[in-house]
Amino acid sequence: MNARLSRLIGLTLIALISLPALSATRTHGLWVWKGPAILSDERAAQRLVAFCRDNDINEVYLAISSHGVMMPDDSVIEVIGALHRNLIRVEALLSSDDADEAGPHRDKLLREIGDIVQFNRRSPHNRIDGIHLDIEPQQRAENKGSGKLRFLPGLVETYRAARAQAELVGLTLNADIQNKLLKGTLAERRMLLGALPRLTLMMYELSAPGEDEAAQVSQVQRASRKFLDMAYADVDGSTSARMVIGLRSPDYGDELPVMLEALDAANSADPHFLGWARHSYNDQLDRQRGKE
Repeated sequence: MNARLSRLIGLTLIALISLPALSATRTHGLWVWKGPAILSDERAAQRLVAFCRDNDINEVYLAISSHGVMMPDDSVIEVIGALHRNLIRVEALLSSDDADEAGPHRDKLLREIGDIVQFNRRSPHNRIDGIHLDIEPQQRAENKGSGKLRFLPGLVETYRAARAQAELVGLTLNADIQNKLLKGTLAERRMLLGALPRLTLMMYELSAPGEDEAAQVSQVQRASRKFLDMAYADVDGSTSARMVIGLRSPDYGDELPVMLEALDAANSADPHFLGWARHSYNDQLDRQRGKE
């Protein structure tokens, strides 16, 4: 029996012990940055689909604009059509460091959501399924460091405004968050978890490639349990966001799929856990180019 098969059997046994069993609709997401550049080739959409099939991906977070300009409709339609034919959802990935601030920055983000709405009206048979927000006010100098969450009320207001705009036209809404947001007070966590139906925790920099695999699996499982417990402690789960947990390629290299399986296995019984996401398709492309 080869080593990978042994790992998969072990993880499966863990999942079976941790009933209920894994849901067929568990989220397995993938970030795809710089869509206009990497999807310009006519075969790029099929390569993306093949990667998703090979890696059990059922949801793609796709950046379809560059400097505020969307990809041509026919290019977006081609990618969405290829993904939808393979039962893969598509969320438009929108990023900003300052959209938590009321005024021009927030307004710009809402206009970008409006562009997605307009695209769906132009292309009713190849619609984008949702919006995926990557708003990172913690990148600004005044917000760096633990405990600095003064930006949180503004971020939540942006989430609420985006949600109102998106859900009005049937778009789902998801947002990336950092673990520092889960270390806030009970009131802050309630505010965050009540703002959106889904959040994606970017659980990065726990490890580095080359470390002992069994230790990495244990670390991923312990950390995911810790952060889920931290997030939902004393919070009403019935009105709170469910959570996807994201891992990134630089932390695990070729062992990333094993770590993602370990996440599912460790958290299958937690009603707040929605699934995993991997960051990112671009990393995979860079590694492939490096081997050529």
